Amino acid sequence: MTTAPTAAAPARGGLGGHRDFRLLWIGQATGKLGSSVTGVALPLAAVAVLDASTFQVALLSAAAWAPWLLLGLPAGAWVDRLPRRPVMLACDLSALLLFLSVPAAAWLDRLTVAHLAAVALGAGCAGVFFQTAYQVYLPSLLDRGDLAAGNARVQATEAAAQVGGPGLAGLVIHLAGAVNAVLLDAASYLVSAACLLAIRTREARPARDRRGTLRQEIAEGLRFVARDPYLRVLTLFSAASNICLFGYQSILVVFLVREVGVGPATVGVLAAATSLGAVLGAAAASVPSRRFGSARTLLAAEMGAAPFGLLVPLAAPGAGLLPAFAGGFVIAAGVAAGNVLKGTFRQAYSPRPLLGRITVSMQLVSYGTIPLGALLGGALGTALGVRPAMWITTGALALSGLTLLAGPLRHDRDLPSRPG
Repeated sequence: MTTAPTAAAPARGGLGGHRDFRLLWIGQATGKLGSSVTGVALPLAAVAVLDASTFQVALLSAAAWAPWLLLGLPAGAWVDRLPRRPVMLACDLSALLLFLSVPAAAWLDRLTVAHLAAVALGAGCAGVFFQTAYQVYLPSLLDRGDLAAGNARVQATEAAAQVGGPGLAGLVIHLAGAVNAVLLDAASYLVSAACLLAIRTREARPARDRRGTLRQEIAEGLRFVARDPYLRVLTLFSAASNICLFGYQSILVVFLVREVGVGPATVGVLAAATSLGAVLGAAAASVPSRRFGSARTLLAAEMGAAPFGLLVPLAAPGAGLLPAFAGGFVIAAGVAAGNVLKGTFRQAYSPRPLLGRITVSMQLVSYGTIPLGALLGGALGTALGVRPAMWITTGALALSGLTLLAGPLRHDRDLPSRPG
């Protein structure tokens, strides 16, 4: 259980006048920009510089997400015990050093696929703690009534960073090479750390009373998620959709470069163009939510967007890239809108002392399936060919939204604000 945070000065002019939220927002957006650059640069470095196989490229994606399986549950309990800002600072500085090692190794002619995988794994570990702490820290800066607007702004800005990141990656890769593009990610973590240091609001120390063992605290969060019909179905849906989503995304660079025949710069531009959908989805999520209901909007976003993934395997050179753009654009819009609605719901719905453990209990299952999906995509691409693997994974993605119909969401107009 945590005590209430030290109150920040009243914001003027809404969220735009909330200094500490603005700093947190800028730092997170900068970090996401750097991460989206690396999301293109690392696999391209593996393909273009190290001539990595399809499975090795998929392994990089798996390594980045595997820490959710290894550290997710204890991270949630630790974050509920510790001040969140120092945790996020330590994560930023760790990731900074890890990504600096990539160009350093390349300059020394010591870069290997194993090194890239180790960096992805280490940065993934830092990401587990940072993301968990961030999602618990945000409600300590904002009032409950501002959470939806805050989450929408964060998601929209992250989506905008994902638009600019791949395009920037394509430009830097074209001018300086894929390895040097990783330096941009290292710099982004430095900016994020500086923004965190400048925040004035201070959290109160977590209360020490009524603490159980780490195992008991982990079990408490798991039980809450398993017993709650809303959190349970959202967790299962995320697990199913992430297997399919990352199954095709883990081999997308290989598909575009080796199967379709486009260059690295075009890969970056295409990734940026499809990410425009995420900007639109995140920015617009609240509008249909208010008019038609948050539960109905969530179902429409997740179930309506997924079938458009079947356009991606139709990609061909030249104008034939349009189906891949359209499919990726709609999927990105649906995922971003869903993330805004689910994130706001979880933060408002969950008891505050359990929020960190509830967050990672859900993410253990949903994010823990990402490395499985990445490995599945790599295995299918190796065994059957890259394009057949794309058809299988995007076809499964089209059906994944049916999971949401297994819970109470199908009967509701709006998501509840507190457990019944």
